[in-house]
Amino acid sequence: MKSDNTPTISIIIPVLNEEEQIGKLIGYLKENSNANHIAEIIVVDGGSHDNTVQIAKNAGATVLQTGKGRAKQMNEGAKHAKGVILYFLHADTFPPKDFDQHILSATSKDHESGCFQMRFDSGHWVLRFFAWLTRYNHKICRGGDQSLFVTKELFTKTKGFNEDYIVFEDNEFIGRLYQRTGFRIIPHHVQTSARKYRKHGVIRLQYHFGIIHLKNYLGAGPEQLYDYYKRKIAL
Repeated sequence: MKSDNTPTISIIIPVLNEEEQIGKLIGYLKENSNANHIAEIIVVDGGSHDNTVQIAKNAGATVLQTGKGRAKQMNEGAKHAKGVILYFLHADTFPPKDFDQHILSATSKDHESGCFQMRFDSGHWVLRFFAWLTRYNHKICRGGDQSLFVTKELFTKTKGFNEDYIVFEDNEFIGRLYQRTGFRIIPHHVQTSARKYRKHGVIRLQYHFGIIHLKNYLGAGPEQLYDYYKRKIAL
C-alpha cells in the first residue's frame, strides 16, 4: 500500500508524429512501474499530422498540445504536472523495469536530479562506445536520450528548459542542473532507438553532434547551433 508521504512521478513525453512509438511506450511504462508511484503520463504534442494524439489518448495518457519545439513542449508538460518528480522521456526510449522505484530511491537520498545509463538498439561499435560513456558522471556525457528526472521544486528554481534552444535543449538544461545540485547516474540502462543514426549514418551523425558540442563549448548561442543542425543534419 502506498504511503501518503511517497512522492509521485509525472512522466512527460514530447512528441511529433510518433504514431509508431507512442502506444507501445505508454503500455510499456504502465507494465514496468507501480501505478501508485505514477501521477500521470503526459504526452505533449508539437503539432503531429498523424495519429499520435489519438493513440496516446486511447492508451490513457493526458495529452497537451503546444507549438513545435521540445523545450517548449517539456516546459508545458511540467507546468501541468501533478507529481513531485518530473521524468522527461523521449518517445523512442524505454526505461528499465521498476524505473519508478529507482528514481524514488535516488530522490529519497537527496538526489534532486539525474538520469539512467543508456544503450542503443544497435550493435555498432561507435554507438556502443558512446553508450558506455554514459556511466560517467560528467555533463559532457549527458543527453536527453538517457531520460531525465528532476524534482518539480528544482525545475521551478532553475526555470526549466530554455526555449531559445531548438536543439541542445537537454544538454543546456542539464548543464545548469550540474551547477545547482548533485546529479545522480542510476546504474541501470534505458534503451533508446538508433533510428536517426540509421537514417543519417552513424559516423556522420556522431561527427556533427560532436561539432555541436564543440561549438557550444566555444560559446555559440542557440541560433548558431540550430543553424548548423539545419544545414548538416535536418536535411
